[in-house]
Amino acid sequence: MISRRTFMSFLFAGCLALLSWSNFAPTADAMGGKLPAINQPAPDFTLPTNTGDGKLSLSDLRGQWVVLYFYPKDFTSGCTIEARRFQQDLPKYLEKNTQIIGVSADNIDSHAEFCDSQGLKFPLLADTNGAVSKAYGSWIGYVSMRHSFIIDPQGILRDTFVKVNPIIHSTEVFARLEKLQSANS
Repeated sequence: MISRRTFMSFLFAGCLALLSWSNFAPTADAMGGKLPAINQPAPDFTLPTNTGDGKLSLSDLRGQWVVLYFYPKDFTSGCTIEARRFQQDLPKYLEKNTQIIGVSADNIDSHAEFCDSQGLKFPLLADTNGAVSKAYGSWIGYVSMRHSFIIDPQGILRDTFVKVNPIIHSTEVFARLEKLQSANS
């Protein structure tokens, strides 16, 4: 038998965990860890990619807006839907001087197959050890969480998305991108 005080302590801790999990916690935290601060430099990275010269760094994209999206796994239903939506909207992003970059723990061979099978024309980066996902508060266990970030042409993080619905996410991100670009012009 546990005491009433012990029970209440467990209950309180459980409620705090539930509130945190359901995104009532401060926006600096997400299920995958501590998110980088908005209006601060985005964490830089260099990761293997299935396109170009084999590696891509955030610093390579200076002068462009970047939508950096993390996702759990190639070929899964939600990740496929999300990638297809970004691909469908890619011409609109490119018109806005914006590069789409996907990141997961899958290796570059998996990314290449995924891009080929889905007709994706944007880079997917292989964060096989989760280091970049951790830097963005998007790592849980052995996969990346479904989080997205908008980074401006100077490398400053301008927005974060942690509650992502893959079906409508690209539309939400694009609408926010337009507002951010309007505010900066």
